[in-house]
Amino acid sequence: MEPVQKQQRRPWVVGVSGASGTPYAASVLRGLLAAGESVDLVVSRASRLTLLDETGVSFRDAHWREDLATWLARGADGKPDTFAVDPERLADVRYWAAGDLAAGPSSGSYPVKGMLIVPASTAAVAGVALGLSKDLLQRAASVMLKERRPLVVAVRETPLNGQTLRHMVALDEAGAVVLPASPAFYAGATHIQDLVDFVAGRVLDAAGVPHGLYRRWEGELGGALPPAD
Repeated sequence: MEPVQKQQRRPWVVGVSGASGTPYAASVLRGLLAAGESVDLVVSRASRLTLLDETGVSFRDAHWREDLATWLARGADGKPDTFAVDPERLADVRYWAAGDLAAGPSSGSYPVKGMLIVPASTAAVAGVALGLSKDLLQRAASVMLKERRPLVVAVRETPLNGQTLRHMVALDEAGAVVLPASPAFYAGATHIQDLVDFVAGRVLDAAGVPHGLYRRWEGELGGALPPAD
């Protein structure tokens, strides 16, 4: 019998699909790392095109750590070096290629805390709801459901047709948290980053990860408004 590891690594799996909204993923990743969480990252092939289009950042297998640092440092408005990226925290990120179906997160015996799909395209929603497992992102999500582990699906699409709505209901019934990427304004947003961080914060709330990404509602009307001159 193998000895039990005293401090076994138990990461959050973060899946990034091809939907628009890569700044949401960056904010979630920064929030996880700031909270001291370990991360296993899966970036779909389609999301690389979206990432390049939305941020100008190329995500390459051979240079993923360098590209990830560049991505996480970029603000939602596209400005580089908006955020400081701690190399020590990045050292606890593990990257798995989307086509690697033999990767750790493809098995229920691989220890993880849960999975966050952000942003989630309608294709990813359908694939997970139907159990297709056509790539590692979908397979890892299926593992979360079968192992009864937390799965948060941050859907980014509008409008939604009946087929996608039925897939979302199926995910809810299977135990996932379906979380549309819908920014709110009661937190006093004054910048695009505030709106992005609100959605990312709600994703982390659903996962039970502490953060300070947005101002929480405290029952006071107008509490987010700036003081009058």
